[in-house]
Amino acid sequence: MDFLTVPLVLFSIGLLCTLLLTSNSRARKSPKLPPGPYPLPIIGNILQLGSKPHQSLAKLSRIYGPVMSLKLGSITTVVVSSPEAAKIILQKHDVAFSSRPILSAAESLNHNEFSMVFLPVENQWRKLRKICKEQMFSVPRLDASQDLRREKLQKLREYVKACSETGRAVDIGEAAFTTSLNLMSEMFFSMEFAQFNSVSPMKDVVWGVLGCIGSPNFADYFPILKPADLQGILRQTTIYFGKLLDTFDGIIEERSKSRCGKDDVVGTLIELSQRDDAELNRNDIKHLLVDLLLAGTDTTSGTVEWAMTELMRQPDKMSRVRDEIRSLIGEKGQVEESDIARLPYLQAVVKETLRLHPVAPFLLPHKAISDVEINGYMVPKDTQILVNIWASGRDPCIWPNADSFIPERFLDHNVQIDFRGTNFELIPFGAGRRICPGLPLAHRVVHLMIATLVHNFGWELDIELEKMDMNEKFGFTVQKAIPLRAIPKKL
Repeated sequence: MDFLTVPLVLFSIGLLCTLLLTSNSRARKSPKLPPGPYPLPIIGNILQLGSKPHQSLAKLSRIYGPVMSLKLGSITTVVVSSPEAAKIILQKHDVAFSSRPILSAAESLNHNEFSMVFLPVENQWRKLRKICKEQMFSVPRLDASQDLRREKLQKLREYVKACSETGRAVDIGEAAFTTSLNLMSEMFFSMEFAQFNSVSPMKDVVWGVLGCIGSPNFADYFPILKPADLQGILRQTTIYFGKLLDTFDGIIEERSKSRCGKDDVVGTLIELSQRDDAELNRNDIKHLLVDLLLAGTDTTSGTVEWAMTELMRQPDKMSRVRDEIRSLIGEKGQVEESDIARLPYLQAVVKETLRLHPVAPFLLPHKAISDVEINGYMVPKDTQILVNIWASGRDPCIWPNADSFIPERFLDHNVQIDFRGTNFELIPFGAGRRICPGLPLAHRVVHLMIATLVHNFGWELDIELEKMDMNEKFGFTVQKAIPLRAIPKKL
């Protein structure tokens, strides 16, 4: 939703929130805040966000610098748009900025009381992170579940092959989303949630939740408006989120009673919850599964769709990926996870996609738990922090030909740059203690899915290449505004 399309809502905000005017003016008089555009009364700088906030704020940062302050309604926000500033936030002052602002919808649903995303960095958060690291995303656990991913990627291959035989176009993003969702649901529950190119209740529910939490909600910027739910976001979120939690609750209940010994995530979590020194209860389990399922589907499928989009725009680069794979495993083989390290150009394609098209351009917002001085400016307690990695990924001072898709840049002097949280030029998964815990799984799945789509298939667009739309749609993640559809050709 574009903030510019809701003048009537803004007018109602003005009527309801006149008391904010005084506090807004007083906050902006502080000489220690980082520079930024002057805010309008009450609404602050909301109108300057537009429909693509990551792009709008990147433009503003060229005027006001890599550390910039704004007022979004009643919320003081600091936006950092350079690797150096991101390193200060996420490494030097990691503890001070380790909190999260809580979305009004999450608070209304009590999700923030159990969610690893919103919990403060204290004992419960540490327990959940430890469980994720040891029980789900450790190297031994991931190695042990390779057959599961191999099976799902084989189904993706078979679906694309069937489309190639009938001349039917594949919606790349939808196919990648279905594969990602089934990978996660099989890993968690030993069952598939969706089918390719067909209606699926669970797919609709997940899409519904992602759509709700990705919609800008005025209640997050004007807390006084929370009870009114002017945009209906809370109502919709309650419906979709409730269905998701009810589904998970039913599965957990059935598995707890049957004591089924399936070797999956929910079985492991139930076992942990039944120990004498139980670290989890049922609410912890349900909300953890929600976090991981949502984070592991849309982000992966979005990255794959952007990668395939760029490769189709430059067929020579797609051919180079295919030739590299075939030189390693031949025409009929299947790329294994152990092969990724021996496919440097495929790795470069993934890095370049994450640089140019980070699906979470602000990562997840951080929040200051105390006053912190940065570059001579004061970031007050409770300030929201946005790390605009989209801006730093497009900075021509860091990346020559920054707006062009050039995987080769990661084969020469940038070869050592990785996205695991230590090279702040490229941090699509974040950095510091709040780095995405699912990064090890995402690394495997994104490479393998792109390899699956490229290895044995050529691709033909159903439009002229010059007419391909590259516009973005901002939400929970940044997706292509017009989905990528292409006809696979068996090679």
